Amino acid sequence: MATISIALSGFACTPQSSSTHQAASTPQASPRLEGVPKVVATNTILCDLTKQIAAATVNLTCLVKPGADPHIYQATPEDRKAIEQANLVLYGGYNFEPTLIKLIQASSNSAPKVAVNELAVPKPQQFEEDGQTETDPHVWHNAQNGVRIAEVIRDNLANIAPNNATLYADNAKKVTGEISQIDSWIKTQINSIPQASRTLVTTHDALGYYSQAYNIPVAALEGISTEEKPTAAKVKELVGEIQKKKVPTIYAELSINPQVIQTVANEANVKVAEEEIYADGLGEAGSRGETYQKMLIANTKAIVEGLRGQFTPFQAK
Repeated sequence: MATISIALSGFACTPQSSSTHQAASTPQASPRLEGVPKVVATNTILCDLTKQIAAATVNLTCLVKPGADPHIYQATPEDRKAIEQANLVLYGGYNFEPTLIKLIQASSNSAPKVAVNELAVPKPQQFEEDGQTETDPHVWHNAQNGVRIAEVIRDNLANIAPNNATLYADNAKKVTGEISQIDSWIKTQINSIPQASRTLVTTHDALGYYSQAYNIPVAALEGISTEEKPTAAKVKELVGEIQKKKVPTIYAELSINPQVIQTVANEANVKVAEEEIYADGLGEAGSRGETYQKMLIANTKAIVEGLRGQFTPFQAK
């Protein structure tokens, strides 16, 4: 994998505003329908793909809202209630949403509880952090993994609602077809970035799968999770790497306070991109990253334009 070895230990990331933090405190449910299965999705990636595949055939409750950080999300009594009443629980796994995973594993509900990302990507990337082997849970940043995630969701929806299996298969085919086109498009876009400026610097090490799939080295201020503060030495190390590589632009992330990455930018005398990276999930409705497909496109656009590539808008075939 083309990753610069600056996957530094994480720091406690705070939401960018109190409203973002408050928005993450209650589950986000679709309009209630009578006589259809109740499905819980823990994070925004799974929530969106489930919506696209299931359409109006399930009552879907999404626990972590757009803009919140699943790494440090604190489960609520409403989350527990939704999990206990669900006919199907979809969660990422690989310790991506740790408090929710504990809640799901402790549940007395006998309904299927599916670690979607673990089934979709059984051989994840792993790194050494502080002498321990850590598994990278951010598998969806490789669009090919997104295809497999959609297929796992399709299959598990069909298991609880077999009468809708044909609908799920048709919807999943449309979704995975578009994701596959986006995958090819990303490769072309990243290839347009000059080698001299092709290094992606972000707040935490969430884009390892993107790095490997699309051949762009990544340097991050934090590690795979977002729980510890970086030391001054680690900030200095990253500043030195940015200056050495002559990286023109570095990137803040939607769910993490941008203050520290701005400090790095100031010390390295580079700019922070105007458009944040969607690292741990999707954006709110109406945003650049409101769906899984739009998130992949928005991140790639920001990366290509910030690193002096030749951006060409995605056109579905």
